[in-house]
Amino acid sequence: MFKKLNLQTFTYIVIAYMLLAFLWWTTLLYIKNKDAFDAKSQLLRLGMAAEKTLLTDEEYRAHPRFLELKSGYDRQDKMIACEAIVFIASLIFGIVMIRKGYLKQVEAAKQSRNFLLSITHELKSPLASIRLTLETFLKRELLKSQTEYLSKNALKETDRLTSLVNDLLLAARVENAYQPYAEQIDARQIVIEAVSQVSDRFPKVQFDFDTQDSPILMKGDKTGLLSVFQNLIENGIKYSKDEPQISIMLTTNQDKVYLNIADQGIGIPDDEKKKVFEKFYRVGSEDTRETKGTGLGLYIVHEIVRYHKGKVEIADNIPQGTVFKVTLPVDFEA
Repeated sequence: MFKKLNLQTFTYIVIAYMLLAFLWWTTLLYIKNKDAFDAKSQLLRLGMAAEKTLLTDEEYRAHPRFLELKSGYDRQDKMIACEAIVFIASLIFGIVMIRKGYLKQVEAAKQSRNFLLSITHELKSPLASIRLTLETFLKRELLKSQTEYLSKNALKETDRLTSLVNDLLLAARVENAYQPYAEQIDARQIVIEAVSQVSDRFPKVQFDFDTQDSPILMKGDKTGLLSVFQNLIENGIKYSKDEPQISIMLTTNQDKVYLNIADQGIGIPDDEKKKVFEKFYRVGSEDTRETKGTGLGLYIVHEIVRYHKGKVEIADNIPQGTVFKVTLPVDFEA
């Protein structure tokens, strides 16, 4: 960071030097232009005096030959001024773009660091748990109940690793080579499946699912939309308290399917509502954050919904928490 700050400071010093140098040369051009005008004006007056055309100062300044001379030098003054304005404007634009690029690189470096910290934790924790389980099996004779308990925990950690790997692969696909497969699907059944899979991993979560009894048919990529619904539900759980309550409402009309997923968690500040959809972005600092995750879930959600020509929005839940609002077209063509 120190080297980057030095480079940034050096860049600004060079730009400041260029600006001062340009202002200096612009001032010199104005002075030289005025000196040239004064010299030619005196030469013109001497020539007119030689022609025995004696004029007062007022008459000389109103003479057509003087006015023509003055007009030419006024144009040169305007040209100098215009060039100065264009140069300064270009320099200011360059400074803004350099500053914007620098801040973008700093933010990207910060997000990459956060991702490395989070992915390290996400990988080490389940691997350590599975290793401990296997070592216990090797070193001790366990009761059947103990074996079942440890096996279930190991399977949960394995599922967690599988989910992480799937997110990494899906994030790479949506960035480079994702092509949704449009087929006739039942959005209601996909949400039910997502809730069922999440419930197995988080049995203490209370779900309130509000929708119609009949199927909600639409075209879309079943695998991609299942990932969207799962990520949104899990995001609400991660940032909720000990006993999360997740409210899900699924509705439709002739053209659109609407899904609202609301939690009663910590909420998302207004200035971060758009940032959370960026790759690797997570609210807070990775050094102090307690919630699990890699910063890929909402990025995947945003990209898959975008590929489906839909939109996802964030609103505040009253009295606390967050509402994710997903809008998808009923008819979709990949």
